[in-house]
Amino acid sequence: MEASSARLAGGPEISMHGFTEQPKGWLSWLTTTDHKRIGVMYLYATFLWFILGGVMALIMRLQLAQPDNTLLSGETYNSLASMHGVTMIFLWIVPVLAGFGNYFVPLMIGARDMAFPRLNALSFWLLVGGGIAFFCSLFFEPPQAGWTSYAPLSDDAYSPGGGIDAWIFLIHLTGLSSLVGAINFIATIHNMRAPGMSWGRMPLFVWSILVYSYLLVAALPAIAAAATMLLTDRHFGTGFFNVADGGDPLLWQHLFWFFGHPEVYIMILPAFGIISEILPVFSRKPVFGYKAIAASTVTIAFLALVVWAHHMFTTPTATVVLAFFMLSSFAISVPTGVKIFNWIATLWRGQIMMKTALYFAVALPGLFVIGGISGVMLAVFPVDWQLHDTYYVVAHLHYVLFGGSVFGIFAGLYYWFPKMSGRLLSETLGKLSFWLMFVGFNLTFLIQHSAGLSGMPRRVYDYPADAGLTAYNLISTVGSFLLGIGVMVTVVNVLKSVKNGRRAGNDPWKGNTLEWFTQSPPPANNFDTIPRVRSVEPMKDIRREVQKAGKASESVAQPVTSGTS
Repeated sequence: MEASSARLAGGPEISMHGFTEQPKGWLSWLTTTDHKRIGVMYLYATFLWFILGGVMALIMRLQLAQPDNTLLSGETYNSLASMHGVTMIFLWIVPVLAGFGNYFVPLMIGARDMAFPRLNALSFWLLVGGGIAFFCSLFFEPPQAGWTSYAPLSDDAYSPGGGIDAWIFLIHLTGLSSLVGAINFIATIHNMRAPGMSWGRMPLFVWSILVYSYLLVAALPAIAAAATMLLTDRHFGTGFFNVADGGDPLLWQHLFWFFGHPEVYIMILPAFGIISEILPVFSRKPVFGYKAIAASTVTIAFLALVVWAHHMFTTPTATVVLAFFMLSSFAISVPTGVKIFNWIATLWRGQIMMKTALYFAVALPGLFVIGGISGVMLAVFPVDWQLHDTYYVVAHLHYVLFGGSVFGIFAGLYYWFPKMSGRLLSETLGKLSFWLMFVGFNLTFLIQHSAGLSGMPRRVYDYPADAGLTAYNLISTVGSFLLGIGVMVTVVNVLKSVKNGRRAGNDPWKGNTLEWFTQSPPPANNFDTIPRVRSVEPMKDIRREVQKAGKASESVAQPVTSGTS
């Protein structure tokens, strides 16, 4: 490739000498070990599953829009509810964050690739295999035991078909995918940072991916063990969870939730990391309390490992144990509050750029706080006894995961799309998508708090007309379709902009981190020259140096005027 140069928007000139082009053709994608292409494939695959999971949710909401509805049978509704939950958690939120991590972690730390490129490709294809195995159950008998597959509902006596077996294959394949990917992230972040990038200069998104990876390594063995025990109970005559064979269904709950509660923070911490990168860029201020945000990420992860039993307050457990898990659940709100106040301080008196990415990023703390407040209420175990199996819990879960994780993911998509494609997404369509999603989300799930407080149980496909729940459910259904339309506006925006969007340049937002130092989209080897990092905002330093160099060259180029000495 001939030596050439390109200039960052408002930034430095980058030498293109030595940059290598990506190979062409679909086969090169299937066999690639380039972290950027693997990241893009993660995003396409997971967004496809997201759309499928969303369609399932809309069909469920149609069933619940009116009392005594006969659109779906109970068995079909149970299957849709199970597949929706599994798809959204195991095939969407966790791996889509791995997709962003795959693409941007090496770029943000100044590396040329992940530590183990082939292992990285294996991680993606294991995910695809798990998704295919799970969705193949549609052709014989989908699972009906919920996304948690509680024993004994998932035992062979209650679920004799292949749906639960498909769920077990999904858990093992996606779990292995996440474990391999987590080890790769840990090795990459520990060993491949740019010169000068100490722990105190590492981007907050990279911090969140590192903690996310350690949580995966700590939590995944529990769900792998549980799924293996369930498989042997179903097919090899063991009795880990069957009371008649001396087993205990509570063992399943302990194993599942020892994984399941850290999983909540596995899904939310990288989204927190995304908005910690976006807010300072669009407020034109340094992030407030960098060290506090990084430390709170680590603290949240530690506490996430010791609160699993707050999902089990309705089980026969000693009061002193319930009190411990209640207090530890309260404690986790403190580091979360640290993040939220730091984000507010970052925006305070900033030069705000009203871009779509900022809309989604600002919405996340507001919606997550609602989910956090309802979570603190549910952490009071006498309150949980009343609300545990109601729609109040459904509302809480979605405010945490959709209002938190998904809004953060969409913020990241609008922020980083120019770097991945070299094109800008339409701001008009983006803001339309945001408002449809924001209004639709709150219509869907805010009202579900009231439905739960009015006694509507979760995991039901029907309710009587005289239960006083019709208005709640109709409003929720209307909101869900607004939300779905909002998501599809972004899908259209992406498909339209990837080829025909306005060219972005290399640094359209004047970002703070090293991914904006290279071309858009980046070449195969990421960087020709990796700069030395001197602060937590290396791109500001680079722009400052280029500006000084430009002024110096201008002064040298000034013509010499005659005069008297």
